[in-house]
Amino acid sequence: MRTNRMFWAILLVGLGFLFLANNLGLMSVNVWGLIWPAFLILLGISFLLGNARGSEEMVLEEGSIDLEGAEGATVTVKHGAGKLTVNSSAESGTLASGMFANGLDARVKRDGNQLIVTMQPQSPVFPDVMFPWNWTTGKGFQWDFGFTKDIPLNLVFETGAVDAHLDLAGLQVKDLLLKTGASSTNLTLPAAAGLTQVKIEAGVAAVNIRVPEGVAARVEAEVGLASVSVNQSRFPKINGYYQSADYENAENKVDIRIETGLGTIEIL
Repeated sequence: MRTNRMFWAILLVGLGFLFLANNLGLMSVNVWGLIWPAFLILLGISFLLGNARGSEEMVLEEGSIDLEGAEGATVTVKHGAGKLTVNSSAESGTLASGMFANGLDARVKRDGNQLIVTMQPQSPVFPDVMFPWNWTTGKGFQWDFGFTKDIPLNLVFETGAVDAHLDLAGLQVKDLLLKTGASSTNLTLPAAAGLTQVKIEAGVAAVNIRVPEGVAARVEAEVGLASVSVNQSRFPKINGYYQSADYENAENKVDIRIETGLGTIEIL
């Protein structure tokens, strides 16, 4: 814990000196342009150091949500800070199952043959969880779970300071909304879900999006100071947006809309 606090203290002091030197005319650099890359690099180092030390304070509990014979589901995942890993590994007969730090609070409603679900931590540990130096010492929430492959899903991820790995390749996701803050997210989109509507609302975030081979895509982006990189060999730019040549007739495709302020977006 002491090492983590010292690490983040040095980072904040260093950034303060950069601003001071810039304001006094001692140096001429775009400080704001340096902050985000430096933050990501140092946050990554912090995560690595935390993983090397282990996470002995983390208490993981098994959790699951019964499918209850539903033919579809809308799920909102609320995850404040820590690590989030999602895939298509749900146990048979469950909508979602896996391991959840501090337990899972699943709020389930039935609407005909549909489930409306909100997944959130059972016992948040605020304010400690809001500080970066706690994310790798067991106080950040670690979730590792899977959704079912058997039914169509509408997914909403509301994340804060999170290191997220969302592998949705094996799922039938029809609608996906990612709302994220100061985070790093690796997102793999569905491989065989027909049409998937995707919306990304990101603040100070790094989002890497992988479109599986054989899936067409259309990408529209509204950005502030963010950097957007798109693989134009797959998705050439046409009239202000990016689109696969076979998008209109493709069996499996994703329609991606991005709104972001400061950060990086990469689409492969």
